[in-house]
Amino acid sequence: MDFLIFLSTYIIPFILLYVIGYGLLQKRNIYETFIKGAVDGFQTVIKIMPTLIGLMVGVGILRASGFLDMVSNVLGMFLNRAGFPSQLVPVTIVRMFSSSAATGLVLDIFKEYGPDSLIGTMTSIMMGCTETIFYTMSVYFMTAKVKKTRYTLTGALAATLAGIVASVILARGVRL
Repeated sequence: MDFLIFLSTYIIPFILLYVIGYGLLQKRNIYETFIKGAVDGFQTVIKIMPTLIGLMVGVGILRASGFLDMVSNVLGMFLNRAGFPSQLVPVTIVRMFSSSAATGLVLDIFKEYGPDSLIGTMTSIMMGCTETIFYTMSVYFMTAKVKKTRYTLTGALAATLAGIVASVILARGVRL
């Protein structure tokens, strides 16, 4: 355990020194290379900014309009029978678009039911078993200029469904 603490304390300074040392050995202008990388990163941020803003506004509209509550009530009638709490429907939907907005919903669930409750445990596991599908696809595919995504969305939705089902099964198993 002491080794891990030592490693976590010194790993970043070690990596920085390694990169600088390697650049000096290769006789490269380290500062100029750093600036070029920073400019490339900044241009990438500018390219994906409209997508990020659109996703955040869309999620905000869904939450503020009450649409998520309506969908939660409608789907809850069917999902409760399958053992999936209707309170998790908004988190499930929002998680596919925005991790930070989903985290806000998770905190609301924790305040109402508690993090150690069955719903809180399901929510925690679900947040670890799922991904922000649409955010990830839009950012990565736009940055890499991918036009044909083929079966990416289908596979991502299937993986998310598997993560949701696993969170319910695992949370119930923890409670037994």
